Amino acid sequence: MRRLEYRGYDSAGIAVVADGTISSRKKSGKLSNLIAELETSPLPESLTGIGHTRWATHGGPTDQNAHPHLSDGGKLALIHNGIIENFAELKQELLRKGVIFQSETDTEVAAALLGDIYRNQIGGDAAKGGLTRAMQLACQRLEGAFTLLAVHADQPDVVVAARRNSPLVVGLGDGENFLGSDVSGFIDYTRRAVELGQDQIVTITADSVEITDFYGAPAEGKEYHVNWDPASAEKGGFPSFMEKEIHDQPDAVLQTLLGRSDIHGRLTLDELRVDPELLKNVNKIIVLACGTSAYAGQVAKYAIEHWCRIPTEVELSHEFRYRDPIVDENTLIVSISQSGETMDTLMAVRYAKEQGAKTVSICNTNGSTIPRESDAVLYTHAGPEIAVASTKAFLAQITAAYLLGLYLAQLRGNKFQGEIKDILADLGKIPAKIQHILDNEAQIKELGRSMADAKSVLFLGRHVGFPVAMEGALKLKELAYIHAEGFAAGELKHGPIALIEEGQPVFVVVPSPRGRDSLHSKVVSNIQEVRARGARTIVIAEEGDEAVKAYAEHVFYIPETPTLLAPLLATVPLQIFALALASAKGYDVDQPRNLAKSVTVE
Repeated sequence: MRRLEYRGYDSAGIAVVADGTISSRKKSGKLSNLIAELETSPLPESLTGIGHTRWATHGGPTDQNAHPHLSDGGKLALIHNGIIENFAELKQELLRKGVIFQSETDTEVAAALLGDIYRNQIGGDAAKGGLTRAMQLACQRLEGAFTLLAVHADQPDVVVAARRNSPLVVGLGDGENFLGSDVSGFIDYTRRAVELGQDQIVTITADSVEITDFYGAPAEGKEYHVNWDPASAEKGGFPSFMEKEIHDQPDAVLQTLLGRSDIHGRLTLDELRVDPELLKNVNKIIVLACGTSAYAGQVAKYAIEHWCRIPTEVELSHEFRYRDPIVDENTLIVSISQSGETMDTLMAVRYAKEQGAKTVSICNTNGSTIPRESDAVLYTHAGPEIAVASTKAFLAQITAAYLLGLYLAQLRGNKFQGEIKDILADLGKIPAKIQHILDNEAQIKELGRSMADAKSVLFLGRHVGFPVAMEGALKLKELAYIHAEGFAAGELKHGPIALIEEGQPVFVVVPSPRGRDSLHSKVVSNIQEVRARGARTIVIAEEGDEAVKAYAEHVFYIPETPTLLAPLLATVPLQIFALALASAKGYDVDQPRNLAKSVTVE
């Protein structure tokens, strides 16, 4: 459960089956509260149990609303990820039957429904399918997105689970089996995993795994091997997962690049199983993502349009399907999601497929839903990202998007092979350049600590620096809970400059003075404009750019690199700054308030 706490940490609970009864403990707040409760009031020894860490949707984060929820006279326990959309209707039906509810959650409605079916339709009879059959019948009545896990005192050796539009994976052990919303929950015990399909139910015992659909028809899952080590999900001596993951970034980029080209410099994206002829005919690309992943898409847009000459749009997934977008068989949809379970993005991908578009997923989680439902997938290989605020997954997503753009340019002949080889060579130098920034992080850490009392920080950028500025602002919002905003520097005079007052901290991502000289001079002018109005200017600039020194209180230099690849470097100091500032304020950077790692509800 500690490994899964990044998915939600408003409350936590456990239920075990022992001595013919269900024993349960649950507490609001972080998992440490539950641990303290268990030390005071231990559960009986058991070989069958379920546990849950919650991100509140229906009902606040209280002890009563925490999972598991009990039914059937306390003999059945159920936990749930997702949202039951028709819970109100079902609740009224159950109230008329005399069911008394203890919480405000939709989950307790699912538990009560399952308990009612088990007792009154199945009669608690294992010969009639027992808890598995009851789960099938219950799921036929549920609407929404859900993963359900249930145990019953009558069947002490069984856990039954159901999946619709929400993550669930099986871990195959030796004399033991596991269920989890993420493989990290059981990686200490087994690396053999089975991915479940949509609308499937799985029944596990210590020695068996049986899968059906919601109507009882036998089904099969797809087995795969988890290729990262359990140590990857530990802090590795760093004070937080986030700091560790910032320092993982050289390897995350390197691993995403490995094996993607041959000795001649030609890209060989073996996972991208889409007919090359279809990709040659693409006349529009739409990138779908949310949050940090959307900013990765914004960075990718500049590169893909430049390399491929294909119009590229970046859409927030939750807006896309509600605005009647223009999508057809010549549209390529590129979805970006670290978890592969982001509900808004999943639903947008499904909508696009219904319109005939081809879909490619960029994802960090093997076996997750979005890659499975896409026509092709390009996996990043960043390893598990535990901290809620994304760092290494962001850089890996940008890297994967660059590879996709170069592959399309190669297929369509937009770039000579020598040009592609040169860009790949430049990408290959990025990990060492990121490491150089990390080796010299002390200055920006000190600045972050010194600004712990800041009430607002603004970020400015142009070209690929604009999405970097927005990502820098998002990190500060997520971690430090202060107002932060990223602007296109050219917008400054169109309104935002009114925010500038004496002492206002402003980060400026300055483009290279090489090549795009006009942009460099324009951004330097922006620095002068805000400084003239009292701003405290903090500049991210390329090594050797002496022109910015005269206009900045602080300058952080990043190694020289081609313009389109610069976000892979310019982002890193902003991550370090946000981490240091939030840590100085005493906040938990791994588990920011109100957030969860994977947003698996719409």
